[in-house]
Amino acid sequence: MTRKKRKTKSKKIHNLTDSIHTILKVDRNKSFNYKQIAAKLGVNDASSRNQIIKTLHRLKAKDEIEEVGRGKFKAIVSSEYYTGIFDASARGSGYVICEDFEDDIFIASNNVNKALHGDEVELYVYKRRKKGKLEGEITQIINRHKTEYVGVIQKHQNYAFVVADSNKMYVDIFVPLNKTFKAEDGDKVLVQIEDWQEKQDSPTGKVVKVLGKPGEHNTEIHSILAEYGLPYEFPHEVEEYANKLDTSIQPEEIKKRRDMRDVLTFTIDPKDAKDFDDALSFQVLKNGNYEVGIHIADVSHYVKEGTVLDDEAYERATSVYLVDRVVPMLPEVLSNNACSLRPNEEKYTFSAVFELNDKAEIKNQWFGRTVTYSDARFAYEEAQAIIENNTVIPAKAGIHNINTTIPTEVSLTKKEYKTSPKIAYATLKLNELAKIMRKKRMGAGAISFDKVEVKFNLDETNNPVGVFFKTSKDANKLIEEFMLLANKKVAEFIGKQNPKKTFIYRVHDEPNDEKLAALQNIVSRFGYKLNFKDRKTTTASLNNLLKEVNGKKEQNLVDTLAIRSMSKAEYTTNNIGHYGLAFDYYSHFTSPIRRYPDVMAHRLLQHYLDKGKSAKEEVYEEKCQHSSSMEYLATKAERDSIKYMQIKFMQDHQDQEFVGVISGVTDWGIYVEIIENKCEGMVRIRDIKDDYYQFDQDEYALIGQATKNMYQLGDEVVVKVKQADLVKKHLDFSLIGKRDDA
Repeated sequence: MTRKKRKTKSKKIHNLTDSIHTILKVDRNKSFNYKQIAAKLGVNDASSRNQIIKTLHRLKAKDEIEEVGRGKFKAIVSSEYYTGIFDASARGSGYVICEDFEDDIFIASNNVNKALHGDEVELYVYKRRKKGKLEGEITQIINRHKTEYVGVIQKHQNYAFVVADSNKMYVDIFVPLNKTFKAEDGDKVLVQIEDWQEKQDSPTGKVVKVLGKPGEHNTEIHSILAEYGLPYEFPHEVEEYANKLDTSIQPEEIKKRRDMRDVLTFTIDPKDAKDFDDALSFQVLKNGNYEVGIHIADVSHYVKEGTVLDDEAYERATSVYLVDRVVPMLPEVLSNNACSLRPNEEKYTFSAVFELNDKAEIKNQWFGRTVTYSDARFAYEEAQAIIENNTVIPAKAGIHNINTTIPTEVSLTKKEYKTSPKIAYATLKLNELAKIMRKKRMGAGAISFDKVEVKFNLDETNNPVGVFFKTSKDANKLIEEFMLLANKKVAEFIGKQNPKKTFIYRVHDEPNDEKLAALQNIVSRFGYKLNFKDRKTTTASLNNLLKEVNGKKEQNLVDTLAIRSMSKAEYTTNNIGHYGLAFDYYSHFTSPIRRYPDVMAHRLLQHYLDKGKSAKEEVYEEKCQHSSSMEYLATKAERDSIKYMQIKFMQDHQDQEFVGVISGVTDWGIYVEIIENKCEGMVRIRDIKDDYYQFDQDEYALIGQATKNMYQLGDEVVVKVKQADLVKKHLDFSLIGKRDDA
């Protein structure tokens, strides 16, 4: 008697419909048969295959998928697919920023489908069943934003993981032991993702650089640069190429240029500057007008297109200014030597020369290559001392060249300067002209953003021993106005030509109405009013706000919020003007040592001066986009380095109480900016023990449930350092109380 086979109960595949939809959507340009879908689901028994076949035919009958060949199924392409940028959270969920929707699209963690922060993705959008709000599922990764991450390596017996520093990286990176680059357990490393298999929970990568031990100064600074893909040293072949350049001043080259070596010329820069890429020349003409030259280092003379030096400069696109160092765009032989307009040296320059009258009106202008000689170098503080001690200048001083004696009626400071009275006089006259130009610019609708910069006094081991604030005074504004003049007039010179010529513009769009409304809502809590009726009232009220808030406890907060309400300036070949400066034409021409767009502007200007045809717009637009992107990364690295140094500074002040202003309120706590040093940290909501606090979005406040006690944006509070974590870049405060109560 044969034994009857026991019938096994078929196992139902959980969420099979959703799984099939996901498989087809992720590869929606491909078709799949039931065997391929079974393989992707990791099943191979007959029961599972039958379930897949039945489900495929049911979805086809409902027109949810299509059969494109016998047994071959494909997703139906619909208008519900969009593209955008994924903004990840630490928990693995996130949002996609999509131009087709006013609000960002929420992506649950199970619908992220291996997308990482910043990736360009395709997504399928639908409404949530319960709340009716839009939600999405990422169906395809179009472009990975980055593949390299900074983190700490954790080594085990047979494998290793790198835990990324970024809280936007929601998954650890698996590293085989043979790809750890000799990193020791606990080292901070740079890891590169190589693969992420469909069935793997974590991507697989390799260590490409060991950065050092967490918490050490150089490790953390190098980590900041590595996080944004910014180099901190030049490749050997680039250094070698730069060192072999002939940087001497040659007679045959001088003949090709306008020789301005006999015209009084000097630089005004920060006292700790090492590269001087701009200088001013000054002389009084026989007709009583003033000839002012804005002379810029002729970087393009040395950095030729198609060379390894140019390729490296383009990739970097900008110098990076960290708290303790500058990471230059060009090797030192150029940035600090050949291209630096150092005193008592002849240099090749690219110049914008203007004839101005006493009203700062331009009577003539000239652009071209020059050779100059810098007579002196001033720090801003020295130039400011001249300005503050000499306020009255005769309308006509009669100085025609460097050898002319200053008239006796010119009042000069009694302080002995290392330079001649002629330079002091030139500084005073230039300041007078700059003030007229600034007044005109502000009258035309420019916005005066003079945000306070936080700087650190560092000891010989780069430890912060003090904080100071950099403010803009007349000497700074003098240089600013003449640099703006050169940038504006070069852009006008090219931009107004007919037929149209391709050029590099620095543009700044009008502010977003919603951001301005949000700014109004916040500053009204401090008693300030804004008028956004039209452009004129908008700029006038913004300038008035920035003036009123000057020196007050909320200044840094309001300055920051005002800047954030503006659009972001960028490089492009499509000129739309510069809103913040109130210029119809504007470019970057004056800093080619540290900005690649300025190098491109020099090349294009010379090309057009030589009667060349218009350059290819698409080529330069791509370069503009790259330059804007690199500028953004450099800015983020600079901010991170300031944050790092603030935390380092606060480590030595853990027993001290500070008065601060609440600079941000969220559902997880309040951000507090200390008034005396601008260091910002967080008081976590769970650490406020006197009540149960909840976030009130409309009031920008945390409100106690029982006491109704309120901690609101702009309130002054007393805090103490709870934790200053250099590795995680976190500064946590303990809340002592409101200033009046503490």
